[in-house]
Amino acid sequence: MGSVRSANDQKTDLRLRGNGDGSKTVKEKTSQGNSILPTNSTSSKRRYGLFRVKSAGESGRTGIHPWHLLKVCFRSVCTLSMVVNILWPFVPAAIAIHFARPDLHVWIFSLNYIAMVPSANLLGFAGGELAKKLPKMLGILVETTLSSVVELVLFMVLLHNHNRTDHVDLIPVIQAAILGSIMANLLLCLGMCFFVGGIRREEQVFHEAVSEVGTGLLLVAGFGLLIPSAFYSALRGSVNEEFTLDDLGDYALTISRATSVILLVAFLTYLVFNLHSHNSIFDEVLAADEDNDEDRHEERARAKLTLIECFLAIAFALTCVCMSAVFLVQEIEYIVARGVSDNFLGLILVPLVEKAAEHLTAVDEAWDNQINFALFHCLGPSIQTALLNAPLTVIVGWGMDKEMSLNFEIFMVVLLVLSILVVGNFLRDGKSNYLEGALCVLVYFIVAVCTWYYPGVEIASTNQY
Repeated sequence: MGSVRSANDQKTDLRLRGNGDGSKTVKEKTSQGNSILPTNSTSSKRRYGLFRVKSAGESGRTGIHPWHLLKVCFRSVCTLSMVVNILWPFVPAAIAIHFARPDLHVWIFSLNYIAMVPSANLLGFAGGELAKKLPKMLGILVETTLSSVVELVLFMVLLHNHNRTDHVDLIPVIQAAILGSIMANLLLCLGMCFFVGGIRREEQVFHEAVSEVGTGLLLVAGFGLLIPSAFYSALRGSVNEEFTLDDLGDYALTISRATSVILLVAFLTYLVFNLHSHNSIFDEVLAADEDNDEDRHEERARAKLTLIECFLAIAFALTCVCMSAVFLVQEIEYIVARGVSDNFLGLILVPLVEKAAEHLTAVDEAWDNQINFALFHCLGPSIQTALLNAPLTVIVGWGMDKEMSLNFEIFMVVLLVLSILVVGNFLRDGKSNYLEGALCVLVYFIVAVCTWYYPGVEIASTNQY
């Protein structure tokens, strides 16, 4: 009996010490503290190539099958996304009216605004199909980047059409769209995810690794976007003959450009963290989230696109989105002249249409109890807008000798910082419910009402000179 007890004790000791390769057992990890964070150990990382074999993203087909491609794209991944595809007739109509009746500015704007929704929806679906064929974190980032292309195209077209000498001042619209894009993801999209996910269950639990990294990056991004505006507003009342308003504007522009370069460095660091040094943390979290998918059996059985079909659908969707974006931006001047505030246009209207695909995807994931995936689709685009798209727009404007800066309206920046704090407080406990979601959406409605009555920059402004 003594020898048997000794052998059992030795087996127990081996289980507690490790697995012989330096990795620790779950029992040992949990005994060291209360953290549930996965360990980012190189010995525990799975070695895989760029494309996974026999995964949920494989279609079982090769090449291109046009009719099957159309059916898969129309059915999409959820009922709401499929309903959006009914709007596809607006795409050719919007293109036709732009060339046939260029004098109908309101109609051109309205039709192209609607046409961007199904185009962005197809881009989001095709990006999601491509993401399923990639490692999880790489797939999420590729999908987010493709959706951000819509936003970046709008920014660049607005920047190109900006000409203050001809009284076409579109910089305020770009600035409002930057902040509006972040707030739409944080308040409207995340709020809808919490609300829709909370309807079917008492609460949803998400991983602290996702929420902590996301809110930390958003706080840093909010700080970087706030600095130029705070600098300008703090010194605007102290201008004199030696320190003129033009000098203050030049300094704020220089600070914005320097801040943009630093924010781009922060974005590259964020990529290295997610894709290289700590990717096993997020891969493990997302893998567990896939197991929580309540319709995973239907998802696995659903017809999928081949790799070539993914690229084909992405190229077609990008073409449609870019055309609608160009036609839409060309009419903004006439829409503003008819009484729509440039702040409301940039902060509310533009982000709603450019983020349609991401919002549909995130809400569907929250409905299926994939709350960590939903968080990635809400926080990821916000981080990308703040750390990549906004700084890149400033730097491109620098190269085009246009005064694009991060000197936002103080009212808008305050809204952004408060939105980050509200969302960060809801994410702190690692749980969500429909009440928190409803509150986020209602706050977004309050922001929309305030922005509607906020005067244009040509009437009253805190950051123009």
